[in-house]
Amino acid sequence: MEYDYDVVVVGAGPIGGYLSRKLTEHGNTVLLIEEHAEIGRPFQCAGLVNPGAMSKVNLEETALTRIWGAILHSPSGNSIKIGNPDITRTWSVCRKLFDEKVVIQSVEIGTDLWLSSSPLSAEIKKDYVEMIINYQGKKRKVRTKLLCGADGAHSWVRRNFKMGRPKEMMVGLQIEVTGYKSEEGLLELFTGNDISPGFFSWAIPSGDTTRIGVWSKPKLLGDKSCEYFLEQLMNDSPWKERFLECKEVGRFCGPVPSGILKKTMKERVALFGDAAGICKPTTGGGIGPGFKQVDILVPLLNKAIVDDDLSEKKMAKIALSLNEMKRNQRRKRALRDAFLTEVSEEELDAIFDIWSRPEVIELINEIGDIENPIPLGMKMLKDVPEFRKYAKKAAMAILWG
Repeated sequence: MEYDYDVVVVGAGPIGGYLSRKLTEHGNTVLLIEEHAEIGRPFQCAGLVNPGAMSKVNLEETALTRIWGAILHSPSGNSIKIGNPDITRTWSVCRKLFDEKVVIQSVEIGTDLWLSSSPLSAEIKKDYVEMIINYQGKKRKVRTKLLCGADGAHSWVRRNFKMGRPKEMMVGLQIEVTGYKSEEGLLELFTGNDISPGFFSWAIPSGDTTRIGVWSKPKLLGDKSCEYFLEQLMNDSPWKERFLECKEVGRFCGPVPSGILKKTMKERVALFGDAAGICKPTTGGGIGPGFKQVDILVPLLNKAIVDDDLSEKKMAKIALSLNEMKRNQRRKRALRDAFLTEVSEEELDAIFDIWSRPEVIELINEIGDIENPIPLGMKMLKDVPEFRKYAKKAAMAILWG
C-alpha cells in the first residue's frame, strides 16, 4: 500500500506532537509515527515544563505540582532557598498525560497517527522522500515532501542520513520515590563531586511522589555509573537523612544531548528536539527549547513546501534561523562550566557563600529564569565583583559567543 503526505514526523513525544500540530495548522497533510504502542512511555526526563512552553499547549491540567522556587545545596551542606510563592517558575507534569494530550491536539485537527510503527528505510528522490515503514508488523510505502526526525537522542533519522552528533552528550538516571520529605512547591538541587561530578542531582516534587536524579558527562564519571552516584546521594551524603523513608516505584535513564548539530537539515530532511541536540546545557530540559525551535522553523518550512523548494540550498538557508539559539546555547554552557562544571568544591562552596547574601538572593529572585540564565549571569558579573574570578571564560562567551 502506498501513502502520500506533505510531511512525515518520526517520534510522537512532545516535540513531535507539537511539530505535527503546527505543520497541520498550516494546511499540510502530516503523518506522525511512533515506535511504541502508547504515547508517553517510556520517558527519560525530569518532567518539567516551563510556563512559556505550557502556554503554547495550555495543558496545566497535566501538572502534578506547581514549582515556585528551589533549595540549592552546596557540597559542604550549606543551603540557599530562592523563589517567590506568587510566581510559577515551572510545572512538574505527568509526562505520559502531557505527551498524550500534546499528540491528541495534533490528531484532533487532522494529523494521522501510526503507533507501533518505525522507519525501515528512507531515500531522497528528486521530488520526495521514499520511506518504507513497519506499521504494526506490515510494510507500508510512504512518499513525503519533507521528513522530520523528532525521534530522540538516538535518532534513526539523524543516523540514517549521517547528520552528525550533538556536540555534548550527558547521561542521567532518575528514580521516582515515595516518602521523601520536601517543602511544597520547591525542588532541590544538590552539588558535589561525590554525588554528581561537574553537575548536580535533584529532587523534584511530583504530586504524591518525588523524582530523584543525577546527571553528568560520561568522562567525569570515570569508572563509576550514575547509579553509584545516586546511591551516594541517598546513603552517604550530608542529606542522607532526607532519603531514609524513600521507596522506589520507578526508574528511568538515558542520554541528554546538548549542543545543536552543525547540520540540522539537509535536502527534504529536518531534525527537531533531542535529535538536533536542542537540550539546555544548564538543566538538560528539552521541551521549552524544542517548542521554540518548532515555532521558528515551521513557518519557513511551510513556505518551502508551498513553493516546492526543499533543496539542499534552501534547507541550509532555513537552518541559519537557528544561529541565535546556537549562540545562546554556547553562552549557557559557558555559564554552567564557569559556575559549576569547571570549579572545585572549595570554589563552589565560596560561590554559595556569595549566593547566600540577601542582596544576591534578591537579585536571583528578580532576574533569575530557569530557561534563560544569561541576563542573571551578566548582572552578577557586573554587580558582584567576587564572581569575576570564577567567570572569565563565561564573561567572554556571554559577550562574544
